[in-house]
Amino acid sequence: MENNKKYILNGYNFCINNDLTIYEILQYFNYQNDLFIVEYNDLISNRNDWSKIKITSNDKIEIITIVGGG
Repeated sequence: MENNKKYILNGYNFCINNDLTIYEILQYFNYQNDLFIVEYNDLISNRNDWSKIKITSNDKIEIITIVGGG
C-alpha cells in the first residue's frame, strides 16, 4: 500500500511517499538564500521549526522571497 502525500508548493501540486520536513523540501529545491519566509498552511512558519515540521497530505507551502529595490 502506497503512502502518497500530496502537497502544494507555490501553487504546484507535488506528491511524496516518505516523511519529509519543510527544511528537506527547501534543500531539495535548492533554496539557499536567507531572504525568504515560508508560509505553511496560511501561517508564517518560524525558521527554527522548519526541520521539525513534517509534510502531511494537503499541506500548502508558499515560499515568499524578499526583494529589495531602490
